[in-house]
Amino acid sequence: MVSSLTRVLQPKKLTQAKHAAHEAPTPGFPNVLRHRVFASIAATVVAFTSATTAGAAITNTDDRSESERLASDIVAEAAAADPQWQEVPVMETILPVKNQGTKDVEKSEAAEMPEEEPVEPVEEETSEASSGPSVDIAADCSEYSGNKAVGCTMTLDAGWGLDEFACLESLWDRESGWNEQAYNEGSGAYGIPQALPGDKMAANGDDWETNPATQISWGLDYIEGRYGSPCGAWSHSESNGWY
Repeated sequence: MVSSLTRVLQPKKLTQAKHAAHEAPTPGFPNVLRHRVFASIAATVVAFTSATTAGAAITNTDDRSESERLASDIVAEAAAADPQWQEVPVMETILPVKNQGTKDVEKSEAAEMPEEEPVEPVEEETSEASSGPSVDIAADCSEYSGNKAVGCTMTLDAGWGLDEFACLESLWDRESGWNEQAYNEGSGAYGIPQALPGDKMAANGDDWETNPATQISWGLDYIEGRYGSPCGAWSHSESNGWY
């Protein structure tokens, strides 16, 4: 009887147990996720608070070095400063300006120089007694030039003709080549007529050393007084080699 009752009652207990098990709440996924989110948030808050506290402790510590304190001050001033870069005037240059000297100075107009008045050459005063005769070349002597033209004119003025001048030309060609500065080192004779000594010609002018007319004038006087004519002097020179 008992065993039968037991068999009857056991199925009911199993049925109630299963029912109880079915009705008991089981932990679900949404609850687990909710707990994990809360845990993460809490951990983040704790970590941030710890870091802030540690940073403040480092910043406010009295054991910082001089460079750390200076860096901290610079950061603090930079954070508190109001940037005003746009208000700073543009600096053209920080280099020293080189002095450009006269390049930057306006060129002044050139001063007008006064025109110099031409200076007339001063002619040396000479007396008639100290200078030889001035000669205007004769038309008949136009075929000659230089000292020969002067000699031809003076020969005609002395009363001789062109044939006499031809002899005179040959004579003084041989003696001096009609060079008023000709000098014979052997004898000391000087000038166109080769006067010996040369200062004899001073009787016709003090400029006997440089003036051909003075030398020719003396030579014609010498020839006239010694040989009578230029051709007479030439003949003697041809015969003796001198006159």
